[in-house]
Amino acid sequence: MEQKTDSLRLESLESKLNPHLFKNILNSIQSHAYQTYFALDKLANVLDYILYESRQKYVSPKEEIDFALNLIEINKIKLSPLFELSVKTKIQDNDPLYRSKILAPLISIDLIENAFKHADLQSGDSFIRIILELKEGVFSILVSNKVTGKPTLHKANSGLGAETLDQRLNILYKGRYTLDRFKEGDVFLAQLKIDLNGKGA
Repeated sequence: MEQKTDSLRLESLESKLNPHLFKNILNSIQSHAYQTYFALDKLANVLDYILYESRQKYVSPKEEIDFALNLIEINKIKLSPLFELSVKTKIQDNDPLYRSKILAPLISIDLIENAFKHADLQSGDSFIRIILELKEGVFSILVSNKVTGKPTLHKANSGLGAETLDQRLNILYKGRYTLDRFKEGDVFLAQLKIDLNGKGA
């Protein structure tokens, strides 16, 4: 009798456990599906910007910053839950240049992509910090990341983005920009500042 009672109790527990387990799996799938949908939505925005807005000679700082934020959101999929990612925007709402077509498109992509390329995205000890700012007509982006100790796979066109950025800046903003890249210990920093005052399409 006791053995039968135990058997019935086990069946009862299993009948509760299996739906609970199934629900947990569904929740997990739903979470990943939402992340995928969210990422695809951001990717659509990035592709629109690359295909259409980037064909213009100039875009507004608002459009470029929105593009940068979408790009960061897509890259977040690769991160460990323990990875530290900090993104800040500092914009003066009354800055008349914020919505003016005065900034070269895709000017922020190299600094952001470089950080995600060289940081250890699966390490809880690593980080990427990004600050996008428009103040008194000066657009700036500061990106810092802890450099991974792991070797990075170098491709044939590695470094092409940085070289292209330097060339574009020199053509469009000669004498009106600074681009600094330097390393402090195991932290790599890149900062771009562009004086947009008086620059227009």
